[in-house]
Amino acid sequence: MFIPIRDDNPLRSIPFQYVTIGLIAVNVIVYLLQATGIDERVIASFAVVPNELFKAGLFGPGQGPGPNDAVAVPERLTLLSYMFFHGDPMHLLGNMLFLWVFGDNVEDAMGHVRFFIFYMLCGIFAGFAHAVITPASGVPLIGASGAVAGVIAAYIMLHPRVQVWVLALRVIPLRISAAFALGAWILTQLVMVMLPQTGPVAWWAHIGGLLAGAVLVLVMRRPGVPLFDRGLGVN
Repeated sequence: MFIPIRDDNPLRSIPFQYVTIGLIAVNVIVYLLQATGIDERVIASFAVVPNELFKAGLFGPGQGPGPNDAVAVPERLTLLSYMFFHGDPMHLLGNMLFLWVFGDNVEDAMGHVRFFIFYMLCGIFAGFAHAVITPASGVPLIGASGAVAGVIAAYIMLHPRVQVWVLALRVIPLRISAAFALGAWILTQLVMVMLPQTGPVAWWAHIGGLLAGAVLVLVMRRPGVPLFDRGLGVN
């Protein structure tokens, strides 16, 4: 696995990545609020819990707090809220680092408003994919990993030839293509969903986000923005 540091990919259409920075800021602020000692049952109220989601129904009137909850959040709205909470600092740091390195160029390719919609749709689909695969689960799902996976899928379809600085084995700096760096991450997700599902990582949410990002970038990028770096000089 490679840890991204930065990419050699300047913005072409927007002066600044306001939405990317705003999303990072919101995630950090929410985690700082979590760190003040918010009860875990309050956090669980905003998480996707598959068995509660399907019991309440996506388009139903909602229900009161579930067994894990302290706040009556309509279950369908948890498909939005869950992606702004994180389990620990490393969970937050990993997601925000990928969003920082790769989100700006996807935002550049789509524009601010469409990128925000794209990010949220990827997160929604990721949470729903996780729930569909594990419908009986009562374990709360939180984290931006699914939405960020959508950003990764869009980036690799837009800029596979761009060079990215990464840390290999967490310490060795390398400059490699985005296709290689992100392809390795994607391959890891595909391998992990084929293994017995143990541990806290919701691998199917990552797959759902990847699929959503790959499809949505086809229709949400600006007119004239090419895929696969076609027509662009990159090194």
